[in-house]
Amino acid sequence: MKSKAITVAVIAALGVSSLTGCMGQMATTGLVGKFNLEIVDNRYGREGMFLLLSPVYAIASFADLFIFNAVEFWTGKNPLSGKSPAVVDTPADAILKVNDSLDSSVTTVPLSNNSDVKSATMQQIDENTMQMDISYLDGSHKVLRGEKGQGSVAFYLNDEYITTVSNEELINYIHTSKI
Repeated sequence: MKSKAITVAVIAALGVSSLTGCMGQMATTGLVGKFNLEIVDNRYGREGMFLLLSPVYAIASFADLFIFNAVEFWTGKNPLSGKSPAVVDTPADAILKVNDSLDSSVTTVPLSNNSDVKSATMQQIDENTMQMDISYLDGSHKVLRGEKGQGSVAFYLNDEYITTVSNEELINYIHTSKI
């Protein structure tokens, strides 16, 4: 009975963890494959090395699926190969065409627009105000400010009002983002 519970727990953990994997270039696995091809010039020797390196392939694939491909998905560039665009952004003649009916925010790379940020610094102006000064590579500068009010925070970008968020919404965001 105990071994059955452990088996179910392992299968459930693997199933849940597989949901965090991302499609990508599999650059780490590619590097292992390149190494395998460069060791010996004989097809049988290469197959033998492949079998000997199978644990390394498994580790490399795991690293690709859960680390490097995830970075590639969210930033649009693979951190190992430096190749861009991400595999998921490669143009193809798709069978199901959905991009035209979606908001553009879900059809582009989420974090790629931060690549032009040179630096960002935070400072507390007073007990109710936090400010982030953002400098860009092109020399431009922006100021994002949050002002704490009664049960909420108002946000301004370059002194222009953006939005107000309740304290409850901020707390929920912190909990769901695991900040």
